[in-house]
Amino acid sequence: MSSLAIYRRYRPATFEELVGQDLIVKILKEAGKQEKLAHAYLFAGPRGTGKTTTARLIAKIANCEKRSTDSNFKKEGEPCNECPACKAIDEGRSLDVTEIDAASNRGIDEIRNLKEMIRLAPTSFKYRVFIIDEAHMLTREAFNALLKTLEEPPDYAIFILATTEADKIPVTVSSRTQQFYFKRVSLQEIVGKLSHIAKKEKIKISQEALDLIASSAEGSFRDAESLLDQLITFNGGEIKLDDVEKTIGKIGFDKLSLFAGYLLQNNVREALNYLSEINDGGYNIIQFTKDLIQYLRRAAVLKFNPQMEEKFSRELMQDHLKMLVDHAKIFEDYHMGLIKSLINAFSQMRYSQFPLIPLEVTLIENLKKFPT
Repeated sequence: MSSLAIYRRYRPATFEELVGQDLIVKILKEAGKQEKLAHAYLFAGPRGTGKTTTARLIAKIANCEKRSTDSNFKKEGEPCNECPACKAIDEGRSLDVTEIDAASNRGIDEIRNLKEMIRLAPTSFKYRVFIIDEAHMLTREAFNALLKTLEEPPDYAIFILATTEADKIPVTVSSRTQQFYFKRVSLQEIVGKLSHIAKKEKIKISQEALDLIASSAEGSFRDAESLLDQLITFNGGEIKLDDVEKTIGKIGFDKLSLFAGYLLQNNVREALNYLSEINDGGYNIIQFTKDLIQYLRRAAVLKFNPQMEEKFSRELMQDHLKMLVDHAKIFEDYHMGLIKSLINAFSQMRYSQFPLIPLEVTLIENLKKFPT
């Protein structure tokens, strides 16, 4: 088995493999077909959604040797992944593709060094590509230094800024780029890719385990793949739901739904018994409370706006969505007070040496007031 981390081993090598960003893929492929790549891009969006991967794909289609010699292949708008240029970029050994982590290289000196590099023509490629990750971390002076370069870039240079916080990029900089906003990928798309990886790696994994890994990643392919990699390391060729729960300290959706059902049925006895089991099981009770608030919030939203079921279908598996819909039907107005109390309890739990107590008190105070 390769020593490379799973998220690197299964990084998309073409635009078609980039899942969950259909509009961005369509636009960039068309730009590749027409040889109309911009001189500067701004990629913004949540972590692990494909920003840096897309930047490397642009570097490949800009320099792919097969595209420059095969007009029919160029019409596909994809890199060949076979020529020396594509392979060098994939392997991270190209002198003409420079990646800068602005989180640790954020000052004006680094940008000045970058400007000196820009003056040098490509050593072996057609374009020099500069990828600045976490671009929002650059200092004001660094942005000002970069601005002049973006205003008058050499013909052979392409700049790609990637960030999780687009609002921190100065307008003077962002206005000189083509801007693309990456969205969180759906739970189904993450589960689909994890299933593909598990099959390739010959790993036996339960559907419930896949669902929990995907949901804990919160829309990030990279986080999901890194967690799967960790589980494979510790559990070998078979991964069960219990393995995932113990690793991340988070319970699966079925258990969460069962507990939420006790609350919505105002069953304080069963709720406290089950809460004790969860706590004794070593799960992160603070994370559990956070997940519970999210569950009840979704139930409330569905109660008062059933059309939101379509949106939640991107965030939940179909059988889980059905459980939520059933609970939305028994959600009452007075349960809104429970959600508010749980939010207050969550705030107290984060700073308490006894995090279980605020949650227990909240449940007792609220459920005893509700009709049974």
